[in-house]
Amino acid sequence: MPDRKPSQQAVLLLAHGTPGTVEQIPEYLRNVTGGRSLPQPVVEEIQRRYTLIGHSPLTEITEEQGRLVEAELAAAGEPVPVYVAMRNWRPTIPEIVGKMRADGVEEAAVLCLAPQNSRTSVGLYRRAVEAEAARLRIDFTEGWAQHPLLIEAFAERLRPTWTSLSAEAGEPVPVLFTAHSVPCRTILAAAGSQEGERGDPYAEDAKRTAALVAACVPGIPQWFFAFQSQGMSGGPWIGPTVEQTLEAIAASGVRTLLLQPIGFLCDHVEILYDVDILFREFAAKLNLRVERPESLNASTTLSRAVADLARQGLARLSNR
Repeated sequence: MPDRKPSQQAVLLLAHGTPGTVEQIPEYLRNVTGGRSLPQPVVEEIQRRYTLIGHSPLTEITEEQGRLVEAELAAAGEPVPVYVAMRNWRPTIPEIVGKMRADGVEEAAVLCLAPQNSRTSVGLYRRAVEAEAARLRIDFTEGWAQHPLLIEAFAERLRPTWTSLSAEAGEPVPVLFTAHSVPCRTILAAAGSQEGERGDPYAEDAKRTAALVAACVPGIPQWFFAFQSQGMSGGPWIGPTVEQTLEAIAASGVRTLLLQPIGFLCDHVEILYDVDILFREFAAKLNLRVERPESLNASTTLSRAVADLARQGLARLSNR
């Protein structure tokens, strides 16, 4: 993002981050694992995937989303700077939070660009910001899986593709919604963290987003849900997997399927490789055609959703 003039309030958007080149992947993976080394075959497989897609545009798209949110706030008469930081790559959270303080920011609405809340993923973002905040007052939005504008943004992408694909197939096609899997241990740890405390909401949040999006597209004959992109090490991850679900769908006689990831807000390796290459090739072996709608990326409706959440966060800060 460009240099900012001093401002008392600001918005900080957080994303996972992605390396710019294949050569940077080992460093990036060490950031993801907190310094723990992964087996060399795992590193090489991830490098292979990046090579196949050419480049992960996550950073560029996220920065564009930040500019769109800033423009949305300014158009509504609430001009505040919007900063973007990455948890596992550059620009890093420490770098950007330090810049915010240097720019004169005193309080910030902080949002993770992962709508479904998990204490062990979104929770890590929050702890990373709080560790750097010092005197910077923050309001952290933990989850927004059911925000009406988020649901509409996904539905806007889904409707035309579903209509077109159904016309090609000669009948309404079913939809498979997906979200990124998380390790089983993280769900179990959260569920047993404190007596009487709600367990990790991630799986419930993701399925609720899917249900709300499906309800916005009348005519869908059937929809399914699966978790994608399970890790290649570190124990079991939550399911069902996309591969298991595709097998079951194909076995039921379905030959055309629309797959929409509702846990991601932009294109990156989990879309461009996992969906566009891996799942399509897997489905083809089952005589199943799989297509997907365009990712949200620069969706105006998504920008309105994030701007609305930012306004709410800034208002809470002002009322404290």
